[in-house]
Amino acid sequence: MTTITETMHQDHERCDILFAEVENAVSQKNWETADLSFATFMHSMERHFSMEEQVLFPAFEQRTGSGGGPTHVMRMEHQQIRSILDEMKNSLAAQDEEGYLGESETLLMVMRQHNAKEEQILYPMSDQVLAMDVNTILGEMQAAGEAE
Repeated sequence: MTTITETMHQDHERCDILFAEVENAVSQKNWETADLSFATFMHSMERHFSMEEQVLFPAFEQRTGSGGGPTHVMRMEHQQIRSILDEMKNSLAAQDEEGYLGESETLLMVMRQHNAKEEQILYPMSDQVLAMDVNTILGEMQAAGEAE
């Protein structure tokens, strides 16, 4: 049986690969490729956030009766990540390699910490509390991601 932890870990890995592709293009000053790769990366990140914010977090909160705690922290971190992504987008538009790579370094640190919390705490908790509905939840998450 597929778990939330496995599914979302794979999605984190996919986002990480796309992130590295943009960074490589920027480092080579290949701005056209960087723009296209960044658009793909942004779409992937928003898809990931949608799966969590529209499906996983509400299901977890409903089942646990808590709107605070880990899901609240994750939502706040999503906003922080979106803010960094906006700065990266601005640097990319200005073809500012130094600015982009500086923001990218910040994002990498934030994403690593964020993903570790999700993969080590939130997703395993979700697999436990949503055990009876994992397949349904994963299907709804997939649909939310496709709508993005």
